[in-house]
Amino acid sequence: MRDVVLDDRAHSILKSIVTHHILTGEPVGSRTIAKLTPDGLSPASVRNVMADLEEMGYLTHPHTSAGRVPTDKGYRYYVDTLLPGAHPGARDRGVIDRSLSRVGGELSEAMEVIPKLLSRLTSQVGYLVSPPLRDAVLKHIDFVRLHERKVLVVFVDRSGVVSNRILDTDEDYGEDDLQKAGRYLVAEFAGMTLSEIRSRLIRLMAEERAVFDHLLKSVIKLGTGYLDAETGDRRMVLEGTTNIMKHPEFSDVETMRRLFQTFEEKHRLLTLLDRCLTPSGVRVVIGSEADDPTLDKMALVASSYHVDEHTTGWLGILGPTRMEYERVVSLVDYISRLFSTLLTRQAL
Repeated sequence: MRDVVLDDRAHSILKSIVTHHILTGEPVGSRTIAKLTPDGLSPASVRNVMADLEEMGYLTHPHTSAGRVPTDKGYRYYVDTLLPGAHPGARDRGVIDRSLSRVGGELSEAMEVIPKLLSRLTSQVGYLVSPPLRDAVLKHIDFVRLHERKVLVVFVDRSGVVSNRILDTDEDYGEDDLQKAGRYLVAEFAGMTLSEIRSRLIRLMAEERAVFDHLLKSVIKLGTGYLDAETGDRRMVLEGTTNIMKHPEFSDVETMRRLFQTFEEKHRLLTLLDRCLTPSGVRVVIGSEADDPTLDKMALVASSYHVDEHTTGWLGILGPTRMEYERVVSLVDYISRLFSTLLTRQAL
């Protein structure tokens, strides 16, 4: 958040500098701003205000230029004071509506479509993060014998996401036992989250009948084996990473190498999302706010989407701090709201 409220003149000049720098990528001089201001300020007056803004930390200037560029603090002021209530244009809404109507409420398909859509609309890096599997709501589960003491688990959650995992078991289950175990879990636990199912299975383990009931014993072993194997990790899909190469901020080979390594690892981005973001609304993390040197020239725009009351994922944009915030924020907000609506309908 900003430290002080700027007066109208400083507010207007900072807005003009940020807007012009976003469009051109070049340092902005006082003469340029004097031509853009409606109240006829002289370049000297603009320079004085720019000097004050630099002293307050909103602007800086490259040593080779007399012009100024926004700092992370300057971008933060711009985002916090100028962007609330931004809406996408009719053309963008049409593209989004058509794309998401084909997806419907299928999260598994959306994992591929939405990141590409975000990347295409913004020419930045689009991403979507699935909800943690531990919060997924059971719709269907199958156990399939692969060979001795190896079982394939096929889990389908209420939003249509299919997850597969191979389990090593301590005994060799027949196909009939595996089918019965799957049917039992669906009949007893459909509509519950994996965390809730885990708690119920642990309570069943303490019951005396679990020792003597062959089916229940199989259900407990297979069910807890599957749940113990799931770490709760989220899946993250990135699209458009090569778009970063178009920006002069990332022309340095070493900077580019470290950034693409971060894209490959993904867990650093997931940690940032979990640490910085709020459960609802759009959040913008700018440069040094990420507390990660690799991302100090990047901005992350994210919004949560809701599969149901239990599960939440993220979608958004990664790009340079010099990004078109107004349009990006409005697109991310609109897509997250529309996608949440579609997922809620699917879950009913």
